[in-house]
Amino acid sequence: TTNDALFVAFSASSSQGDPATKEVLRYREALWEGFGALKKRPLLTTNLFIRLVQTIRKNKAGIRNTPGTKVQNAATGKTIFTPPEGERLLRDKLKNLEDYIHTEDGVDPLVKLAVIHYQFEAIHPFTDGNGRTGRILNSLFLVQRGLLDLPVLYLSKYIIQHKSDYYRLLRAVTEKQQWEPWILYILDAVQETADFTRKRIIDIRDLLEETAQLAKQKLPSRVYSRELLEMIFRQPYTKVQFLVEAGIAKRQTAAEYLKALEAVEILAAQKKGKEVLYVNTRLYALLSK
Repeated sequence: TTNDALFVAFSASSSQGDPATKEVLRYREALWEGFGALKKRPLLTTNLFIRLVQTIRKNKAGIRNTPGTKVQNAATGKTIFTPPEGERLLRDKLKNLEDYIHTEDGVDPLVKLAVIHYQFEAIHPFTDGNGRTGRILNSLFLVQRGLLDLPVLYLSKYIIQHKSDYYRLLRAVTEKQQWEPWILYILDAVQETADFTRKRIIDIRDLLEETAQLAKQKLPSRVYSRELLEMIFRQPYTKVQFLVEAGIAKRQTAAEYLKALEAVEILAAQKKGKEVLYVNTRLYALLSK
């Protein structure tokens, strides 16, 4: 899906969207559902995995119980491995994975992350959605171990860019027990993704401060507030309803604030479907890089 389709979907009232956009929105919903569950009960369990995949797939999916499943390289069609079958066996293996996740064994959490990622992929507990659920599990594990405050380390970009290595190294663990190259691959993914994410956060923070200075100079004092500026940096598109829900202003005043931001070229109004959204043009450009 395109960046614009995603950004609009995060803000628009309509549930319209292409299948790829809806898939990403469900992934985001599952990620934050998992984060909320972890805050209430800091355990990564089979029941939580099932909740995640049900949110991702928008159905009552459970543990896979159909035979004949194979994990294949999407590009070549080559079988990487054949996962175990039978719900009871899969639940036993997931219980073993739970035990490994929660055991304090002195192993570095990033090394454990690599092992957990492989094991979940190898168990392949669901008929569909295993990859997305596994990637959410990555972030939630790092939160649980205190390495992240929020689940914002997305390894998907790195894995997609190095997909042939991903499948090759998965297979090497399965067939030859070659763990070291796989672990190093995941460590590289974490480092590169962390560096990218840190730089992106710094760039957004710097842009926020630049925009705040511009807004102070150009906006009427009754319009400018730090709260308003931070609101338009939550995501690229904003609208009157967001300001109202945040308690910044009532509807008519909120509309005036957004029009004032448009007048000084911080925001640009765009008609999306039946509603008007306001895009933070510089933030949009930054996130689209």
